[in-house]
Amino acid sequence: MNESKNPVKEQLAKDYERYVKQITPTHSLPLQMVKAFVVGGIICMLGQFLTNYALNTLGMDKQTAGSFCSLILVFISVLLTGFGLYAPIVKFGGAGALVPITGFANSVASPAIEYKKEGQVFGIGCKIFTIAGPVILYGIFTSWAFGIIYWILKSIAI
Repeated sequence: MNESKNPVKEQLAKDYERYVKQITPTHSLPLQMVKAFVVGGIICMLGQFLTNYALNTLGMDKQTAGSFCSLILVFISVLLTGFGLYAPIVKFGGAGALVPITGFANSVASPAIEYKKEGQVFGIGCKIFTIAGPVILYGIFTSWAFGIIYWILKSIAI
């Protein structure tokens, strides 16, 4: 049997396809890379400034200055997340804002802020590691697995 095509269905399909093309965001990879480089660079410059400030002005040793820098960057990230300012930075800078420690702090703080209305335990307590939990879990597991492999190779003198 030869089915005749329904012109109404064809028109709906064309309209839908046009609609999808209209609302689907288009991205320029080179432009995204430049934006990520700029945003990540600004975060790294801030981190270097904080480290230099801790070393030269506050007189901290190198390890303490690095911890100071990490702490301040996490604090700034959580503060910006709380005020709803980190999401636009991520939207603009992409991986440049998500890859540094500031992105990790944002991924921990966002669910906690979003679910705080559900209470301290079931909201914040249960949801705070929604995104960061798998990162921590698989990071620890991977480091453990590589540690075992390293230990085995070291044991057999390779």
